[in-house]
Amino acid sequence: MPTRILPAVGDADAVRSLITLLSQLPDAEPVAPVTDSTQLIDTLARLAAESVDELPEVVVVHERIGPVPALELIREVALRFPAAGVILVTSDASPGLFQAAMDYGARGLVALPLGYEELASRVQAVAQWSAGVRRHLGSGGDVFTGAGGTVVTVSGAKGGVGTTLTAIQLALAAQASGRTTALVDMDLQTGDVAAYLDVQFRRSVVDLAAVGDISPRVLADAVFRHDTGLALLLAPGEGERGEDVTDRATRQIVRALRSRYEVVVIDCGAQLGGAGAAAVEMADTALLVTTPDVVAVRGAKRAVRMWDRLQIRKAEETTVVVNRHTRSTEIQPPLIRKITGTAVAATAIPAHFKELQAVVDAGRVHELENRSTVKQALWGLAGELGLVKAAEGARKGGRPRGDRGPVSFRRRRDGGG
Repeated sequence: MPTRILPAVGDADAVRSLITLLSQLPDAEPVAPVTDSTQLIDTLARLAAESVDELPEVVVVHERIGPVPALELIREVALRFPAAGVILVTSDASPGLFQAAMDYGARGLVALPLGYEELASRVQAVAQWSAGVRRHLGSGGDVFTGAGGTVVTVSGAKGGVGTTLTAIQLALAAQASGRTTALVDMDLQTGDVAAYLDVQFRRSVVDLAAVGDISPRVLADAVFRHDTGLALLLAPGEGERGEDVTDRATRQIVRALRSRYEVVVIDCGAQLGGAGAAAVEMADTALLVTTPDVVAVRGAKRAVRMWDRLQIRKAEETTVVVNRHTRSTEIQPPLIRKITGTAVAATAIPAHFKELQAVVDAGRVHELENRSTVKQALWGLAGELGLVKAAEGARKGGRPRGDRGPVSFRRRRDGGG
């Protein structure tokens, strides 16, 4: 059976050179190359959704791939698609880089300029390793986790628009439908998830920030198991410690959570930092919560434009959620869609704070009554976003539907753009 090889190369000249050599290898079947990290992950996820056997045996990652750095991309591929072996093509063949590549999950390294013998030897070795992994997983592919869980970020157009409440209720809806769910408080300086859920905790997301490789045991030690079944990864009690959570640490934390939970909901708050930017970049769905008033909608537009300038997320890839909606307000969802240039969720959250006041003041928002129109709308939104299982979504009135890696936020922020 021919060895399928997927090249991931951003440079056109390098693509031609690599494809020419790969085509000369015995029993090799190069497939259409991908030109950036996002396209690579999307391609592998699509193939994995069909079957592990549809994945290419070998993925060749060029050092100049982007926007995610090559080593970070290799780690993500190795974590999410363990049946595909990765080879790094690089001009730096030093022992230090070789060791780093192996630590990040690569199965081989080929030095530039490319040579036929070295490339053939690495491809053959990695293809054999991949075949062994697939035999171990079995034809059914039950052990293979594919693309991992769904990651949803919830950000606020400004403070006080209901970001945390929205994130909590979306997570509760997913958990109640039978999906393993993690709720992350990435509002690092002013996070209130713990206060809303009446939680006393010792560990926080900061405890994972300095960990080089987050194992399942390390992750379990940092997570707080709530009475509702939610796995909580909370913001630090001392806001200044939030600076320890870098964009790189955030990407590693999100990957670890994605590999362990079916749904990961991240409360990013209203202030954008490196950690929040990385989370929004990696999300399958990025929500931006606003209220239907001039100040909040202006804030939503400002946030969307900033995300686009920093290459975090395009407007059309963002979904605005309208909270505290009434039919009498002059600013309705279609107008918000036009102003922001984003999609707007079909489910609007009604303005009934009296339903919420008692549970918010008590820090028990997970005990909000089922008859609450706010809860019904938020759980309906979870169904619309596909976060709940089909049966639960139908019962709640939802309509289910179907890494990014960094363009370093800190680099763009400091370097202009």
